[in-house]
Amino acid sequence: MKRLTVLLTSLAMISLSISGEVLAVAEERSGFDKVWGYLTFYENKENKVIQKFALAGRAQIDSVWVAPDEQDNFSDINWRRFRFGAELVFLKEWVAHLEADFDLNEDINDWYNKLTDAYISWSPRKDLEIKVLKQSAGFTLDGSTSSKRLLTLERNNLTNNLWFTEEYFTGLLVKGKFRGDWSYQTSIFSSDGNPEIGVDGASWFTLWSLGYKLGNTRLRVDYVYQDEDENANTRDFEQVLSLFAQWQDGPWGVRGEVAGGKGFADQNQSDIWGIDVMPFYDISKHTQLVLRYTYVNSEDDNGLRLNRYDNRVESGKGNEYNDVYAGVNVYFYSHKFKWQTGVSWAKMDDDANDGGEYEGWTLSTGLRVYW
Repeated sequence: MKRLTVLLTSLAMISLSISGEVLAVAEERSGFDKVWGYLTFYENKENKVIQKFALAGRAQIDSVWVAPDEQDNFSDINWRRFRFGAELVFLKEWVAHLEADFDLNEDINDWYNKLTDAYISWSPRKDLEIKVLKQSAGFTLDGSTSSKRLLTLERNNLTNNLWFTEEYFTGLLVKGKFRGDWSYQTSIFSSDGNPEIGVDGASWFTLWSLGYKLGNTRLRVDYVYQDEDENANTRDFEQVLSLFAQWQDGPWGVRGEVAGGKGFADQNQSDIWGIDVMPFYDISKHTQLVLRYTYVNSEDDNGLRLNRYDNRVESGKGNEYNDVYAGVNVYFYSHKFKWQTGVSWAKMDDDANDGGEYEGWTLSTGLRVYW
């Protein structure tokens, strides 16, 4: 344990004081462009049949140490995500994307986990896209942000409690833009938890979004309605409403959200609501500082769960949650190749006093790569 603590602390300090020589290497974008270019096997926009064929995927590694006040410490080094697939652009307006998730923490015979993306999309014009079959059903601030582009190692715990963390469902999505600065998305998905493509194992949910760009600010509202089904591979909320904003001017930026959900009483899910605020500052195009505060409240007892790694220490539920996160991101090749390190403090109250009380610190660092 002591050796792991020293390792994590050292990694955090290194990322904070990363040398100019390493950044100089990162500055040589042509080298990264060349490496990533090998993953595109064919590209010709003038070809009328096939315009592009390329590999797609992501690799993410975490090292984490959790130090709670009352429970035993927890530490782990693991493959957070590994996904691999390919994308085909054809007939100018069509895209076929197939990607699978692999759990490299398991024995090789058990690596394959599920399909994530398995869809076909059609874009008859620049302001319209229609996508069908298995795809991401993203809503809330962090839930609608790909894990490839998160500013923190993990999604905030407001998203974790509201969002359908399975993420990938079979359905139909239509999105586009109108009147220049407005955007919209409407979709309907099966809540089936099939690891491949499935529509008959559960019921359905629908997701609606409306966005507006005002100067340096982007505003968006998400609304989800879900038909109740005990076999659904989702969180137990009938409705979810989220309003979030993203602003950046020069090196300064901030993202914030207010969101809530109406729980299914028959599933013993309380109504919850919360806020999340995340300011950040770009020291340079390679180094970024991030702060985040999250508050979540449950109307009834045992309506909230802890985030990923804190939950490994305390799996019980509570009714009020606070956390503060501070981190640094080092971008070697923008979001395609980055190193993230953060420390967080979290506290959850459990008025029911039945096993959800928690307070502790988490130090984590990880590499994020996608192609």
